[in-house]
Amino acid sequence: MQDLHKTVVPIQTAADIPQALNQADCPWHQIAQCNWPEKFPYQPKVAFRIAYIDDALLLHYRVEEERIMALAEDNGPIWTDSCVECFISPAEDGYYYNIEANCIGNMLIGCGQSRHDRERGDKEVRDRVLRWSSLGREPLGERPHDAPWELALLIPFSCFFKHQIDSLDGRHIRANFYKCGDGLSQPHYLSWQPINTEKPDFHRPEFFGTLYCK
Repeated sequence: MQDLHKTVVPIQTAADIPQALNQADCPWHQIAQCNWPEKFPYQPKVAFRIAYIDDALLLHYRVEEERIMALAEDNGPIWTDSCVECFISPAEDGYYYNIEANCIGNMLIGCGQSRHDRERGDKEVRDRVLRWSSLGREPLGERPHDAPWELALLIPFSCFFKHQIDSLDGRHIRANFYKCGDGLSQPHYLSWQPINTEKPDFHRPEFFGTLYCK
């Protein structure tokens, strides 16, 4: 179990998140489980930090990979780009959200109980998310990249559109965090918590880890 800490550092924009998490001494966690090494051995260096405020989750990713790409638009095939993902179950009812963002901050949000019959959050839901990328927001064709990139997201609890979440204080929530790039020349599938399946499958809530909201 990992502690998920609440921060009171003022945040006006998503660009404030990295410094706010620095001030809160929020720890980094590695997305380093290479679950299918025989077919997908490439392993970028990926880490994330997570915290929360009164009405939102804060996510900060840091990625070092040899090539980047960001061509998908909002609600498009984000997973084909340089993509980071948070799959999270905020309640004990079997539903979980997939919050997927590419390296320039375009994203999708879905909800359901499995990979099938998922409901997508609409534009109004997605537009509530504040986003900042160190790469800017313009599309990027696949290209070499020799420096880390960072992405920060402020995700209001109202983005959990199938639930009424007023506070995370004292909750146990389950989640896993991923890095993928299905459409890159080096496809890869990394996770925070290990996934014991024959082929890549992030829609496996039975392998989620537990976060305790303090």
